Amino acid sequence: MGPFQIILFIVWALSTLALIALVLMHSGKGTGVSDMIASSLYNSSAATGIMEQNLDKLTVIVAVVFAICIVLAMFFFPQGIVGI
Repeated sequence: MGPFQIILFIVWALSTLALIALVLMHSGKGTGVSDMIASSLYNSSAATGIMEQNLDKLTVIVAVVFAICIVLAMFFFPQGIVGI
């Protein structure tokens, strides 16, 4: 296994952990009756702050990096890594 593959696996692992953490940091978006009542009272859908928008952008960027790592791994390891 060459140095590029090792770097690919490191980026893949870091993007996996970052993606899990970022998804868990998002606020919950309920779909129940209580959420419908609360959103009509407080209009919470219109109050998306700058932090939530930045979190959304960062999550999309990390997800794209993760997907690129998956595609590159398919090209560099078409038979898998069993036996290496």
